[in-house]
Amino acid sequence: MIDISEEGARNARPVWLTTLADLGLLLMGFFVFLQATQAEPRLLASGFRAAFDAPAAEPRPAMPVAAAILEGFAPGSAVLPPAAHVVAWARDAARDPRTRITVTGEAGRDAADRDLATGSAAILAADRARAVAALLVRGGAVAPDRIEIATADGRRRAVLTLGYAGVPQ
Repeated sequence: MIDISEEGARNARPVWLTTLADLGLLLMGFFVFLQATQAEPRLLASGFRAAFDAPAAEPRPAMPVAAAILEGFAPGSAVLPPAAHVVAWARDAARDPRTRITVTGEAGRDAADRDLATGSAAILAADRARAVAALLVRGGAVAPDRIEIATADGRRRAVLTLGYAGVPQ
């Protein structure tokens, strides 16, 4: 029998409260399930994606958080200028194993700043980036598998960018 008296109306609960309680129980159950499985997070996430026919997650690029610049390259040359400050910066900045360093070699836009053998600015920029990356590895600042090399047009320099790439693969 339904109580439609004034006292029954005062003691009735709103409908949304029942919905909220159901939602709370569902969330609690989900988190209990996650805790109970103790699965590798990536495996669990890939299982959810597979169950819902979602595409596989792509690796995230490193999120840049700091940068250093090495300037002073001679026109048409990849010979390193004095670079002790860059090695010290990289050693200090890359202490966390989840970080990556991207070394972007740049060649100037003028005709004199080209690779002598090929006349290519892109090859000269790559040579500058490789020279800086090799210096970082030789100096013990960072492991080779944590360095990426890129090229760009701009000035006669190399730009080092420290990025957070999450948990190592």
